[in-house]
Amino acid sequence: MTTLPATTQKKLGLVIDLDTCVGCHACVISCKGWNTENYGAPLADLDAYGGNPEGTFLNRVHTFEVTRETAPPMVVHFPKSCLHCDNAPCVTVCPTGASYKRVEDGIVLVNESACIGCGLCAWACPYGAREMDGAEKVMKKCTLCVDRIYNENLPEEDRTPACVRTCPAGARHFGDFSDPDSHVSKLSAARGGFDLMPEQGTAPVNKYLPPRGRDTLDVPDLASMCEPAPKTAKGFLGWLDRALERL
Repeated sequence: MTTLPATTQKKLGLVIDLDTCVGCHACVISCKGWNTENYGAPLADLDAYGGNPEGTFLNRVHTFEVTRETAPPMVVHFPKSCLHCDNAPCVTVCPTGASYKRVEDGIVLVNESACIGCGLCAWACPYGAREMDGAEKVMKKCTLCVDRIYNENLPEEDRTPACVRTCPAGARHFGDFSDPDSHVSKLSAARGGFDLMPEQGTAPVNKYLPPRGRDTLDVPDLASMCEPAPKTAKGFLGWLDRALERL
């Protein structure tokens, strides 16, 4: 099994602004497109127009309507992908060492040639951020577009994750959290950036910015809504009911 580095030279990650995200899914589509054409095995779409469609996505957007007796209803769009945790349980449970966290930038990746498709990392991840590719039978996850951010053949403005480059609302921000003067560090500090499910002890690098007007939505409750969502429609409805009951 793989051990985690004691420290990393950088902590590259995302800040996602829940006040700005409009739920357009542009980040989902751009992520699917880039990661199907470039890094690793293509992201499969099986039986796309049949009775049992199955697709692999590295980024998903969950949408919730929050209702409370003392405030008007509120719609929250919650994008979710790998959070590149400092204490990543998906890495430590991998029996082949296929999952690993890079020392140079803190990005968590999967060596697909070493992945045996056992699914242990998916069970270990509390965020439901890993997906088994139905065609290749290897585990897929967000790479922070590692093949974009270091690609000197791209214009400098394109050397950022596809989801960040595409977001029309400017809700996604990319940078180095190890640098207190970076844009993401300052933005997170100024807006009260929070960890998703901090009680899990994973120390996620990615941060979320809460919707403005905290009197209408409690941030810890919002974070607790994001237990891994079941794949079936029936299971998803039960999961959504439990999430809304927490508000």
